[in-house]
Amino acid sequence: MIEHRPSRTAHRVALRRAAHQLWDKPRIFDDPVALKIIGDKAAAELAAARQSDTRPARALRAFLVARSRFAEDHLAQAVAGEVKQYVVLGAGLDTFAYRNPFNGLQVFEVDFPATQIWKRELLAASGIDIPSSLTFTPVDFEKDTLADGLANAGFKANEPAFFSWLGVTPYLAMVTVMSTLKWIISACGQNGVAFDYAVPRGSLSFFNRKAFDELAARVAAAGEPFIGFFDPPELARSMHGMGYKHIEDLGGDEINARYFADRKDKLQVRGGLARLMCGF
Repeated sequence: MIEHRPSRTAHRVALRRAAHQLWDKPRIFDDPVALKIIGDKAAAELAAARQSDTRPARALRAFLVARSRFAEDHLAQAVAGEVKQYVVLGAGLDTFAYRNPFNGLQVFEVDFPATQIWKRELLAASGIDIPSSLTFTPVDFEKDTLADGLANAGFKANEPAFFSWLGVTPYLAMVTVMSTLKWIISACGQNGVAFDYAVPRGSLSFFNRKAFDELAARVAAAGEPFIGFFDPPELARSMHGMGYKHIEDLGGDEINARYFADRKDKLQVRGGLARLMCGF
């Protein structure tokens, strides 16, 4: 992150979630707020850009909406287990808090301060009300502790919570990611977390390395380079060692089988650059 500047990647992700609402049938992730939060002008431009949708763009969009669905599916299971706190780490333009269907679920949106200020401006401009069940929690992950930021926001660390952490770990140092995962489970043994992560470039095939390099160049040009990569078996072992008893780890084939099977529009994840994981 660049100080005093909101995340450019957060805006790009929001555009792709909105595109899914317009372009893909059936939707695997319904988000009635996705188009509203980006504003009328961006929504109109998006509607007019359908013809420019490429295979790589569809694959990236598929992963982005699948990870949101993955996180919210696991959240629903946690709420069924009487979890009353939901923490969205690196919230960006995530819209869950503005369509929250769960009575009594308190949502904490944690993000870089500049991104959070920008989001609140977009919410105001779009006429999206801030619900009483939402608490904004500004935290710079590389400078501030998550524990302090959440405590200041009224989060009850000794009570169970579910965390989502989407589109963040590739931009953080590995030590930061691991310490955050350790804090989540050590704060309360009933906590759970869903997140996505990038695999090492060297583990990819030749063509997938090319796709990785193109994506990495784009995010680096936006001032948000990839720096955190994890080997799937090693990450799972580390999380088990922290105290997570159950680990679910999905690669591209598993994501496609769960969310994109038998589609006529060929919307699916490709490349194996990133994976989805949930631990609890």
